Amino acid sequence: MRWTTYLSPTDGQQHVGLVRDGTIAGLRRPDRLLDLLGDDGRRLAEAAREIGSDPLDVIAEDAATLCAPVPVPPSIRDFMAFEEHVVTSMAALGRTVDPVWYEIPVFYFSNPAAVRGPHDDIEVSPGSRQFDYELEAAVVIGRPGSNIRVEDAESHIAGYTVLCDWSARDLQDHEMRQGLGPAKGKDGATSLGPYLVTPDELQDRRRGESLELAMTATVNGTQYSSGNLAALHWSFAQMISYASRGTTLRPGDVIGSGTVGTGCILELSRVHGEQAYPWLSPGDEVVLEIERLGAVRTRILPAPEVVPLR
Repeated sequence: MRWTTYLSPTDGQQHVGLVRDGTIAGLRRPDRLLDLLGDDGRRLAEAAREIGSDPLDVIAEDAATLCAPVPVPPSIRDFMAFEEHVVTSMAALGRTVDPVWYEIPVFYFSNPAAVRGPHDDIEVSPGSRQFDYELEAAVVIGRPGSNIRVEDAESHIAGYTVLCDWSARDLQDHEMRQGLGPAKGKDGATSLGPYLVTPDELQDRRRGESLELAMTATVNGTQYSSGNLAALHWSFAQMISYASRGTTLRPGDVIGSGTVGTGCILELSRVHGEQAYPWLSPGDEVVLEIERLGAVRTRILPAPEVVPLR
């Protein structure tokens, strides 16, 4: 199934929707998609039956206003799980990958309050002149768990979606000199959507521990990035297991893959130069797409003014 959250033209409120054949059929009751998670899939199945028998709306998908599938997730853990991205970025700086990267799947926590829908405009972070996209996939946790074994981890996945971790690279570099962060370099926005695609929809693309799904990014119609989800070095099962170590993952938690190889301007500009791959500017149109999962389509807006601290 392909689930989404959309603004209903009937009452103007956010509703859960089921996407089929180019249309969105809405759930009448006011449950959030987050409210339908937490079990073995029975709540989603019951919602699908309700939608099938008595939908609130049936509207064309291309006419709908889509929100993030889970507009305010309990948490966002964004990993760095693609080896090509890490190796290429380090090599461009004359460095090698730290051995710890091969020991554990590293991540940072992002800002759940900054989640944006798949078609929302995105402002440049205040004070940034090196604004960047990151082409990523993510899973949403469906069942809670702690100290989850790798072999059990995929049973905790409710579905897959597209994630863009918008990044102010200059702010990120500046603040992380203190050994903390990233903070304001990543704090402005994270785009999610357009769908939450349940694992059964993707089984025909299963390749070992991952899924063979093409990933692309364009800026103003020019292709910048091209990769594949199957290239993950750390699988989502391993990420989930590590994320749950000593703590509890909750329904709705987001686990991001990190950037696919070639999947951001930082990597591309380090290799090919900033003239070939300039940083994002107001007015730019960015499209990040993953096969079967849909696309994030975004216009970049000017940054708010920096509020002085002193």
